[in-house]
Amino acid sequence: MRPPRRRTLILALALPAALAAGAAAAVGIAAARTEATITAHADAVRAAAMPAPSPVPDAAAIAALPDPVRAYLRFAFPEPPRPLRTVTLAMEGEFRRPRTEGFAPTTAEQTIAVGTPALLFAATTPVGPGLWARAYDVFADGDMEMKAKILSAVTVMEERANNELNRISLRRWLLESPLYPAALLPGGPVRWEAVDDRRARAVVSAGGREASLIATFRPDGSLERFDAEADGDLGTPYHGSGEHVTRTDYRLVDGMMIPMGFMIARAAGGTLYPFWRGRVTEIAFAP
Repeated sequence: MRPPRRRTLILALALPAALAAGAAAAVGIAAARTEATITAHADAVRAAAMPAPSPVPDAAAIAALPDPVRAYLRFAFPEPPRPLRTVTLAMEGEFRRPRTEGFAPTTAEQTIAVGTPALLFAATTPVGPGLWARAYDVFADGDMEMKAKILSAVTVMEERANNELNRISLRRWLLESPLYPAALLPGGPVRWEAVDDRRARAVVSAGGREASLIATFRPDGSLERFDAEADGDLGTPYHGSGEHVTRTDYRLVDGMMIPMGFMIARAAGGTLYPFWRGRVTEIAFAP
């Protein structure tokens, strides 16, 4: 018969292992639920895209655009545009969490409707030894949801739909649109207003809301940057859309010129505060 003291020692050693295994299993279950939620949101974006493909405008609609926008569309579409419904992207780079200074390596995926404002963004960022944050924001049917979870399991930030966040999410779809330039063609949710020979205002409308950005174009016609016309609130616990993006490294993809490099920033008082910089590593369009 095993001595009682030895049995007690075995139990004492086994208990922490059992607790750790139980905790790991609980985290695994919660993480799987988070991924299932993200997949469901991506499906909602695809459903929103089905009845609303991107437009194919006629020559008269193109001719009515401001000069720099016409030059951009000539650059962006070396081949005639065709109707598109969704784009899926993978990205990698560095991300700075709200109210922090340092950047951490980050990977992200997006599913976006091209012809109507709807998108899902999901990212994974390390936050400490053996720890990561899984964050996502989704905008579909005019409402947004935003969450961040440590270990993909423990919610540390959650924002629900309200008028301001819905408007910011609408602007987010516009901010990302150079990645799917068919969204910027006339006849869709975006209209263009002249500013000067290098800039134009893009205004997106959906669900009774509007959001706008000022586009600045390079001499070759490429869209260099989008900027909001008002300062951002740098004290929020989320970055939202940011107020600035710079686009670089245009490549020909499926008959369109797509910018693979990006830097997205908050902006206030004439200063840019970058928070997400990197490049697109995969991109696929669904007709």
